[in-house]
Amino acid sequence: MKQSLKSSFLWPFIRDTYIAARDLPQLPAAYLHPWRRAAIRRLAELKDVHAGQRAFIIGNGPSLKQTDLSKLKGEITFGMNRIYLMFPDLGFSTTYLSVVNDLVIEQTASDLAALQIPKFLCWRSRRFFSPDQFTDSQSANLPTFLHTTYDSPRFSTDVRGRIWEGATVTYVTLQLAFHMGFREVILIGVDHNYTTTGTPNTTITSTGDDPNHFSGQYFGKGFRWQLPDLETSEMAYKMARKAYESAGRRIVDATVGGKLTIFEKMDYPALF
Repeated sequence: MKQSLKSSFLWPFIRDTYIAARDLPQLPAAYLHPWRRAAIRRLAELKDVHAGQRAFIIGNGPSLKQTDLSKLKGEITFGMNRIYLMFPDLGFSTTYLSVVNDLVIEQTASDLAALQIPKFLCWRSRRFFSPDQFTDSQSANLPTFLHTTYDSPRFSTDVRGRIWEGATVTYVTLQLAFHMGFREVILIGVDHNYTTTGTPNTTITSTGDDPNHFSGQYFGKGFRWQLPDLETSEMAYKMARKAYESAGRRIVDATVGGKLTIFEKMDYPALF
C-alpha cells in the first residue's frame, strides 16, 4: 500500500501535507522567536550583498593538506563545521562559517559560541545554547539561525524561509552563497571520499584519529558523528548546479584529487 501511494501522482501532495502538519507546532518559534527574527533581518541585509563577486567554500577533507590555503587570504571564504581548528595555523579566519549537523553543534557549542565571525547554524541547534550566551539579539556574535529541513528536496535562492539540507552542510552553504549574490563559487577540500564506510546517516563514535578530514582531531576519539549520505548529497549538488547555471552563475570544483564529479573541475593554482 505504501509503495502504491509513493508511485501515485498524489504522493507529492500527500507528502507535503504530512510534513506541513507535522511541523506546524514548530512554526511560531521558527519565525517569531527573537533569535529567528534577528536571523531573518540579517539574511535580508545579506541578500545579494556580494553580487558579482566570487567566494571559496572550504570543505574539510584531507586534500586541504595539499592545498596552499595562504592564497585565500583576502578572498571571501565560507568555512564549515570544525574548520576553525585550522585557524591558528592558517593565520586568518574564514569570512563566514556554517554548521547544521546536530551532533557536530551539540559537541562543539562552546567553541561555536566563542567564535567572533558570522556563523550560520540550523534552528534546531538553539537547544544547545543558553539564552544567557546571546542575551542581545543585536549582538554581532549571535548566530544566524537557519530554518533547515531534512524533507522536501529543493534549492532555495532566498534562505530566509525553510531550506533543504541535502545531506551535507556544503549544500546549505551553496544556498547561502547564492542568496548573497556570488557569481562564482569555488569548492576546495570537498573530497567526497571517506575511508570509514557503513550505512549512510548511521551515528558512530570515533575510536581513534580521524582519517577522513584535514586533522586527526577533527572527529577524533570519542566524537560522535554520522556516516555520509553521498547519494543524497550528489542529488543536491545537481540541483545546485542547475540553479546556478539558470541564473548565469557557476560552481567550480578545485579540490585537489577530489572524487566529486558533479561540477566543472578547475586547477586550484590557476585561480590566482
